[in-house]
Amino acid sequence: MILRLLIAALMLLRLAGELVLSALNRAEVRRHAAAPPPAVATFVDPATYARASTYTLEKSRFGSITAVFDTVVLGLALFSGFLPWLYSRVAAWGTPDAAWSGALFILFAVVILGIPSVPFEWWEQFRIEGKFGFNRTTPGLWLADRLKGVALLFAIGFPLLWALLALVHRAGPAWWVWGFALVFGFQLAALLLYPRLILPLFNKLSPLPEGDLRARLLALGERTGFRAAAIQVIDGSKRSAHSNAYFTGFGRFRRIVLFDTLVAQLIPTELEAVLAHEIGHYRRGHIPKRLALAAASLLAGFGVIAWLAARPWFASAFGLPAGSLAPSFLLFGLLSGLVTFWFSPLGNLLSRRQEYEADAFAREAMAGPDPLVGALRRLAEKNLSNLTPHPWFSAFYYSHPTIFERERALRAG
Repeated sequence: MILRLLIAALMLLRLAGELVLSALNRAEVRRHAAAPPPAVATFVDPATYARASTYTLEKSRFGSITAVFDTVVLGLALFSGFLPWLYSRVAAWGTPDAAWSGALFILFAVVILGIPSVPFEWWEQFRIEGKFGFNRTTPGLWLADRLKGVALLFAIGFPLLWALLALVHRAGPAWWVWGFALVFGFQLAALLLYPRLILPLFNKLSPLPEGDLRARLLALGERTGFRAAAIQVIDGSKRSAHSNAYFTGFGRFRRIVLFDTLVAQLIPTELEAVLAHEIGHYRRGHIPKRLALAAASLLAGFGVIAWLAARPWFASAFGLPAGSLAPSFLLFGLLSGLVTFWFSPLGNLLSRRQEYEADAFAREAMAGPDPLVGALRRLAEKNLSNLTPHPWFSAFYYSHPTIFERERALRAG
């Protein structure tokens, strides 16, 4: 009973934190709505700024409603007896604590608990994103994406979870170390396999056509000591008008991927600066640092799961068999966010420092700050970014510095 009360308190505390931060952010946006900061007026016209503010407010209000709903769904899952009922039904298909039935229990729970949020996802995509001109997907494509996601969840998740739970039964007390090695090894393999096997199920990748832009990007790679297996354009515009650029793979399998919307929105020098920023992450060693941090977090997570699974009061507090590993894995996945939420500013602080370093690299590669500043401004305008976030909100949630923080750092260097 004490554990259940503690979990309920943590759920309400996280929800209160989310709602307060969102309310502060909306108040800050409204405060600047009538008279935007002078720096904004230098690159965003009043009509676009007003539209960006409305977009931010609408998404924030909807996000608060979603947060309340998600908390209710989590509470019902934990305290209504649903998880014990589901576990007993799935466990009846096999022997007690069988690895394959434990894997199915986790996957069924994940899919079922995700169903209530589907109408919210639909509303956000077709009502909010559509209202502001960002939605490009069709109902059929939207539904197909989700069905493919569920199919992949079972096709990939089931054998991985089955192997993990089977390993647990054979590895003894140190199972969590071997479990970490299995999952982290899978994650590394996925970095190589994702662009070749998974991504084509959802998007089409095409080589960047010959021309000035390709020549610029290849020349940038030469002078910065960066090599990639290919420069490709992804058809992101069939789902959204938002834009992005990223790397997939690593080592000699690394690929540069540009959204077609990004190519359409930026001039060649700005696209070059965006790529220089991404190369900066590679050249400044951010990728191995992030992998190391992810590995440490994953190892710590497995250690906590092992400790909790050995405590008879953990799973039994929610009506699940004490010491059974599959319920312990699921409960950890459902509950860990109640704690890690409060540590997210630390991770984002590290991320923002790395963004500053990548910006500095891009400034040096482009012989000045103007190309990247121009790209950041144009993307903020095209994506209707929140240009006046509350400092607490940005510190808590933003993995990137605000545009004005980035501009100051770029011009001060």
